[in-house]
Formats: sequence, structure tokens, C-alpha cells
Amino acid sequence: MTAMTTDGTMIQMGKKARWTTAFAITLAIFLAGCGEDGGDDLDRWMRDSGNGLQGKIEPLPEIVPYQPVAYNPDGALNDPFTPRKALGKEGGFRPENHVRQPLEAFPLESLKLVGTIFKDKTRVALIKTPDNTVQQVKIGNYLGLNYGVITEISSGPPSEVKLKEMVQDALTGDWAERPASIVQQD
Repeated sequence: MTAMTTDGTMIQMGKKARWTTAFAITLAIFLAGCGEDGGDDLDRWMRDSGNGLQGKIEPLPEIVPYQPVAYNPDGALNDPFTPRKALGKEGGFRPENHVRQPLEAFPLESLKLVGTIFKDKTRVALIKTPDNTVQQVKIGNYLGLNYGVITEISSGPPSEVKLKEMVQDALTGDWAERPASIVQQD
């Protein structure tokens, strides 16, 4: 296909250019049909559609300005961002004051019973600490972090050290006894 330019010269058009030209001509014909004369009924309907409608919109409510309130001005509430310490009942049981013994520095779970022996007609348990030392303990000695006092040492297979620990309730602050034991592992 050939086309003529404005100065009268002829140029050869490719297939893509022919499709572009055909599309532009078709588009121009369709747009010519959308002249100003064809939209009168639509414009009239848009103008008349709102006639007779009277909606009532209630006014917006008055906005009350924000009044900040101080948290806990009378001290009746606990501050949620500070740690609380539970207080025990007056006159309630508390662990007795005693001189801390070396095995009270270790958690009970980290101590191991390695054997029992008799020393001066008294049964003695051999406890291995995390630093690989062996300590001798007898009934009445303390071990563990929870004020654990040894109540019984048995030598039957397996050997066992029974104790009573004193733990504090986190909410009430009251002290309670809790049984615990260390059993010899083979």
C-alpha cells in the first residue's frame, strides 16, 4: 500500500502502518457519532432525577473535647507497669533464719546423689555438685535454692535423699511445704 504525503510524494507503508491507519479512521467515524446533538435526553434525565426528592440529614453531634484522666489518683489501683511483691499474712510461717550452707547455692536439679555411707553410726549421703565436688550431707542439712531441709536418707536400691522445701506463693506471699527428692542414678 502506498500513501501520499502533503508535499505530493508517495511512500510505501508496511503492514503495521496499514493497521494503524485503518484503526484511526474507524475510531474517527465512531467519535463523530457522539456529537452534541445525541445526549439531550440523558442530560434532561440527570437534571430532572433530583426533582421532588427532599432528604433530611440530621446534623452531626457536637464533639466533646477530650479530657485526660489521671491514672489512679487516689492510689486504689496497682500500677500495671511496676513489679509487685506479694506480702504474706501477718504472723504467717516464714522459713527460719539459718546460716546458708554451701549446697544451697545450687538448684536442686543440678545436684546428683552418688552414694550413701555410714559415718559414726549416722547415714550420710554423698552429693555431687555442678563444679564436680562431692559433699557429705546428713539429715537436717539444707540444699537447693528453696530452703530444702533433708528429712530422710535411704540406702535401698536406688538410694534416695528426701527433703522438704519451703516455697512462697507468688500471689499471697504465704509459705508452703513441698516434698522433693534426689534419687541416685546408675
